[in-house]
Amino acid sequence: MYPSRFSYEAPDTVEEAIELLRRGQGEAKVLAGGQSLLPMMKLRFASPGTLIDINNIPGLDYHRADSDGTYRIGALCRHAQLEKSPDLAASQPTMAAAAHTVADPIVRNRGTLVGSICHADPQGDWASVMISLGASVVAKGPTGVRSVAVADFVSGPFQTVLASDELAVEAVVPAPVGVRAGGYLKLERRVGDFATAGVAVSVEFSGSSVARAGIGLTGVGSSTINAAEAAAALVGGSLSETDIAAAAELAAAASRPRSDHRGSESYKRHIVATFVSRILTSLQLSTQEVA
Repeated sequence: MYPSRFSYEAPDTVEEAIELLRRGQGEAKVLAGGQSLLPMMKLRFASPGTLIDINNIPGLDYHRADSDGTYRIGALCRHAQLEKSPDLAASQPTMAAAAHTVADPIVRNRGTLVGSICHADPQGDWASVMISLGASVVAKGPTGVRSVAVADFVSGPFQTVLASDELAVEAVVPAPVGVRAGGYLKLERRVGDFATAGVAVSVEFSGSSVARAGIGLTGVGSSTINAAEAAAALVGGSLSETDIAAAAELAAAASRPRSDHRGSESYKRHIVATFVSRILTSLQLSTQEVA
């Protein structure tokens, strides 16, 4: 099937892109990697009046750490850049664990992290990872710049709080309050398939105690899930077996899966609990080895 007719624009600046979005009056879509948008257009699930290709805008393909440890990912940073980054592997373990699991190599070469978050697919990997890290999305529009926590940015399936005349320009991971550790696990029937269930965990240690924790869930609800109660159960503890079991149980309870051809509701909840337990147990063993 062919997409509906649309006009094509390729702005050279962020300001020009924002003006084009304003003129589009809600009928314009931004093209970064296009790995989700273009298939939807071909199937006519999306029919934008204008396609705004931001790939000509310089300076948006970065990922870097600030001097204080804040990590920034520009709107044109590809999945493959993150997957192959030694800096990311050293400083962002949860992101590094997820990067190579995103779709397949073809998608990773063109798709972007910020685009994935804006697409808001409940089975997308990056939103749950960013939620676990307490990350935010920076948006620019005609009235200025604002920052929205990813946990609040995704408002529903394929829906965000981004205004029709706003452009998401970067994702920001805050500096850790302790030594950051974490992981990402995803169950899929084959490489590149949508997740049956996925779990992102980020933990920051102060000595042997957990100073901060975050848990995000992929593919087990109508939108990405912030398992905040499960994460809170870890704070102040030392990742004891009791702490891990409690967090796993609370994360499974926070999930809202539906039975389908990938598995039953109870099976998916079991996967969530298993993955949370597996990641946290691995972190527990790592801290014991360091001690």
